[in-house]
Amino acid sequence: MTSEEILKEIRAIFGKKWNTREGRQVPEAKDIALGNDAVTLSGTVLYADMADSTGLVNGFRPWFAAEVYKAYLLGACRVIRNLGGEVTAFDGDRVMAVFLGDYKNTTAAKAALQINYLVTKTNEMLRASYPTTAYTLRQTVGIDTSDLFVARTGIRNANDLVWVGRAANYAAKLSALGESGYPTYITEDVFTKLNDGAKFGGQEKKPMWEKRIWTERQMTVYRSSWWWQI
Repeated sequence: MTSEEILKEIRAIFGKKWNTREGRQVPEAKDIALGNDAVTLSGTVLYADMADSTGLVNGFRPWFAAEVYKAYLLGACRVIRNLGGEVTAFDGDRVMAVFLGDYKNTTAAKAALQINYLVTKTNEMLRASYPTTAYTLRQTVGIDTSDLFVARTGIRNANDLVWVGRAANYAAKLSALGESGYPTYITEDVFTKLNDGAKFGGQEKKPMWEKRIWTERQMTVYRSSWWWQI
């Protein structure tokens, strides 16, 4: 296409009326038109992100790195699906999921803690399969909740959904924090909606979440070092 043809397509986006409708389930790309068409919904977004994938691909053989990628993403996706979440996107070494419904925050938090459990078991399997490896799988999950505006972007035969809203942005940023020993981060909006079963753990019902200030946004978040057995 010529420059003018491309610019004409871009120009047609701006100022055109949007056709929006309220969604009750996670939409698929085919459910939304490529024009200014969108679905709105209230959702909780989870991002699960492997740590230091650059070090993995630079320091280890490609087949080993591929096995680690596959193991982590498979485990995360199975947990998400088991708890009623919908996997909505992959981005290299991380996966995005959306949870809906009355208990979306509790189920998303539970999913994050179960992913942490799987990572500990995956590291045990890695050490058993490759006793001399120096590699340890680490990861961070970020979770936020908000209203979402879901549109379809791209061109014919090459397009996907874009999730516009605070939850998608903040969950991704929280998954990049990765403080040592704390692989799970949730916003205060998520924390206040958790049921007690997702706030307290162990026989003594100890708090599973620690209050922190996210300095980049100067807002309260909660982190956890706990895992939840599947």
